[in-house]
Amino acid sequence: MNSEGRQGLLVLYASQTGNAIDVAERVGREAERGGCPSVEVFSMDAFDASCLSKEQIVVFVVSTTGQGDNPPAMKVFWKFLLQRNLSHHWLEGLHYAVFGLGDSGYQKYNFTAKKLDKRLMDLGAEPIIEKGLGDDQHPSGYEGALDPWLFSLWRKLNQMNSMVLPRVSDIYDTSRKTLGHPKYQITYHCSNDLQSDFSSTSGSYQFQDLNGFDKIVTRARSMSSVPQHIGDSMQHCSLRMVTNMPLTKHDPNRDVRHFEFEFLSSRCQYQVGDVLEILPTQNTVAVDAFIKRCDLDPDCYITVQPNANKKESFEPHLNAFASPIKLKTFVALTMDINSASPRRFFFEVMSFYAAAEHEKEKLQYFTSSEGRDDLYQYNQKERRTVLEALEDFPSVQIPFEWLVQLVPPLRTRAFSISSSPLAHPNQVHLTVSVVSWTTPYKRKRRGLCSFWLAGLDPHDNRENFVPAWIHRGSLHPPPPSLPLILIGPGTGCAPFRAFVEERAAQRESGPTAPILFFFGCRNQESDFLYKNFWLYEAQKGVLSAEKGGGFFVAFSRDQPSKIYVQHKMKEQSGRIWSLLISGAAIYLSGSSTKMPADVTSALEEIIADETSSSKDSAARWLKRLERAGKFQIEAWS
Repeated sequence: MNSEGRQGLLVLYASQTGNAIDVAERVGREAERGGCPSVEVFSMDAFDASCLSKEQIVVFVVSTTGQGDNPPAMKVFWKFLLQRNLSHHWLEGLHYAVFGLGDSGYQKYNFTAKKLDKRLMDLGAEPIIEKGLGDDQHPSGYEGALDPWLFSLWRKLNQMNSMVLPRVSDIYDTSRKTLGHPKYQITYHCSNDLQSDFSSTSGSYQFQDLNGFDKIVTRARSMSSVPQHIGDSMQHCSLRMVTNMPLTKHDPNRDVRHFEFEFLSSRCQYQVGDVLEILPTQNTVAVDAFIKRCDLDPDCYITVQPNANKKESFEPHLNAFASPIKLKTFVALTMDINSASPRRFFFEVMSFYAAAEHEKEKLQYFTSSEGRDDLYQYNQKERRTVLEALEDFPSVQIPFEWLVQLVPPLRTRAFSISSSPLAHPNQVHLTVSVVSWTTPYKRKRRGLCSFWLAGLDPHDNRENFVPAWIHRGSLHPPPPSLPLILIGPGTGCAPFRAFVEERAAQRESGPTAPILFFFGCRNQESDFLYKNFWLYEAQKGVLSAEKGGGFFVAFSRDQPSKIYVQHKMKEQSGRIWSLLISGAAIYLSGSSTKMPADVTSALEEIIADETSSSKDSAARWLKRLERAGKFQIEAWS
């Protein structure tokens, strides 16, 4: 998209899970409601960054991913902004506001929003208000910060230019709320001449052959709002599960599995440190219940296209000329109807279609500022699904055009690959914790993808295809000559199983550098993942003392006082420092909550003790290691 400048408001977003899209579209809706004459909403990868200097007012909405990383949609835009030939006056005349979405449980909380805000100021742009920082840890989620931030933004813009910019009184006047048009239009086709997509039995889908399977998945998702895997960074592959093996025992509340898949195409390749993204299959019972509740025809054929009134904010990847697809297939492969929670706008649209007055009043309250916290408790805290929300408001009948827009897209789930291609040609392995939890109101919830994978039977004669994509992860594959310090508690050990397998295979053809591996789990008997593998490598393989390596495991709950990986690291302070001064790299993988910060603090203490320096000095030393690419972290919530 090119720009010649505009009198009005431009909203640019970069999203990872869809939250930033939701916020950006809300900004656009409120600006239009306030009478702003020109409002355009774009993903950053659909906007030409060189045109930014022509704009007058821009609102940026950006998510932070992983350990402070930019979302994929922001990478080209950000690279342009970092050009050295851009002067400190390039963006003079631009007024902007930044809202970030992040999780304060991560070390680099809202890092993307913070660095974007700083760079825009460096280039001469003027902030309208202080950047807003949405926090998933807030009792109301990111909206706890968004609501007051938006009110301040509109009030400040009003003060700047009340003739052109949105009027606060109109934005918050509930009587002015109108629904507008959905982003999508649906075309229905005669099914007489169209071939059936697939049949479904026993809660799973059966395709005629692999080629047909790939085509249907591609066709459905090319019409979906979920970002597609485009370009060389993503490699599509189809898999068949051949091993489903429990790694834990004696603990009914903890189920970790080892999965092995065979590639169904010889073109698929990967490296250690790569990530496998899997598209989960939804239960057909839930899909059928959703279609029945929404009074839809499961056997009709449809195409989904951008609404002519909404093309300016449409996802750049969407294929407006895709072939027709059965409605049930489209729902099953693109709409997360029984796992993800709907967003606030879903309930606002529901209020327009509620036939019962008491339901309309409840929905209007939920979407008001007074009802925000109650909606968060009802919806996000309980992980209410779309299907459950619709069943709770039986008088609501939303048109399918709106449902396609409002139902959260069925997203792939990302897993660190736990195998080496040198050790397992034509296979890829995963180490997956089967997710389950209980909500505040004692509802049992299960992770959609992990629970589906755990239920697959490798010996089933039916063709169960698993759609997947491979891409580069946060951990770069190390050369055989690089000494390694690996820290991976729990399922964080997954990529390091791949690293150790790779190093063992490389050793067959030449010398390799030593590895120290620090692993942690709760109990030796219940969740010592890959116990035999680690112990073999520690006694005779690349983790053995004979090879200069070491394996150190912390069982946190096998004694009265808890022992974690950082305690084992401090016990090996001298060996860690010895490897570091010989040029070793540190790789850390696992939960994003406290573990990365605790391990980083332990490393700083080790460096300070071994060098007789301050912890601040040690922290700077570790930062230099990180900038050199020798301290890499992969963490997830």
